[in-house]
Order: sequence, then C-alpha cells, then structure tokens
Amino acid sequence: MLLAILLTTYLVAAFLPTRWSVWISDAQILLFTAAGLLALRNSPLRRRKHYRSLTSAAMVVSLVLVISAEHLGGAVGRGAAAAWAGFILLLAVMLIIRQILLMPTVTAQSIYGAISAYLIIGLMFASFFAAMYWLQDQHFFAGHQPGTISNFQYFSFTTLTTLGYGDFTAYQNPGQAVAMIEAMTGQIFLATLVAKLVSAFRPAPRDAAGEFDDE
Repeated sequence: MLLAILLTTYLVAAFLPTRWSVWISDAQILLFTAAGLLALRNSPLRRRKHYRSLTSAAMVVSLVLVISAEHLGGAVGRGAAAAWAGFILLLAVMLIIRQILLMPTVTAQSIYGAISAYLIIGLMFASFFAAMYWLQDQHFFAGHQPGTISNFQYFSFTTLTTLGYGDFTAYQNPGQAVAMIEAMTGQIFLATLVAKLVSAFRPAPRDAAGEFDDE
C-alpha cells in the first residue's frame, strides 16, 4: 500500500498540467501525510499510548499547512509547506528502515519496504529543493529553469541515482551541497541496505504439492 501511494504521488506531479501546481502540491502533501501515517502505523511506535495523539496532530498540521500556506502564505508559505512535506517523508523513511532492520528474516515485505524507502528519499529531497526554491527568491536551477514540482522530482531522482543528465543543475552553493548529500545517500543506500537484503532474501520453500510451507 505504501509503495502504491508513493508511485501515485510521483505520477500526480509528472503527468498533470503545470498550471495546476498549487493543487498538485496540495494533493502531494496529503499523500505524503498518508505515507507517513502508514509508516508510523506499521512501526513499533503504534504500541505507545501517544500514538493516536501523534497521528492526529500530524494530520491536522498537514491540513493547516495545505490550506493556509499554499493558498494564503505566498512564497514563504509554499516554502514552509514544502519543508513540512520533506519532514514527513524523513520521518517515514526513518521508521521504515528501523522496521526493516528489526525484522528477524528478510522477506518480500522487506524488499518492498526498502524500495519504498528509496522512493521516499527521492521525494523527500525534491520537497527540500522546492522549499529552498520558494525561500530563496524562487531561484534554484542554473539558467533560470522553472521551479516546478515535476522538475524538482526529476532533478532529485537523477541526482539520487547519480545519472546526472546535466539539463538541470543547482545554481547556488546550498542547493549544490544538498544535491551532493542526496547523491551520496543514494549510493550508500543501494550499496548497503538494498544489496544486503537482496543477498539475504530466500523464498519460502514449497512442499511436495507445490504449496508454500507455512512454517
């Protein structure tokens, strides 16, 4: 379910018209909140007594940011909303990785969780890039490239995977520094967690009738 939400989030920005950017951002923040709450629900934190209060507060804060910051706060408001979306995704990826590391065996669910965490990292950095754009006089890309949601996500994932096509580059030092952190994060994530999970994964054995063993 989490993986499906993340793919939907990416496709919403990729295929909808740019003129709907504010509404796309609204939808993404809501989807990011859903992803964060889902990750929180599946984590050991759900057993703590403050779980309901924490999840309710996160939803309320997200809705307030969507309504007030996106539509009433101007550039600073949109920057704050993008930063909040990045924070939600950072919380989600931390919870997912913690849950994966706590699992006694590597299962298909672990692999799906790692893929989800990788996608969240890309979307998280895209949100932080957007926040920097709105909070720094709407100037992030070299050559005055437009700072749209789809461009930030495209730049983020080409940086995360170290493809580096070169059609979009960060203009100022803060953006360049964060882009380098993302590139290193992507390489370390693939070379450590994902590689370890894939190498340790063993499919469930089948019995003589061809059914999976339930043990």
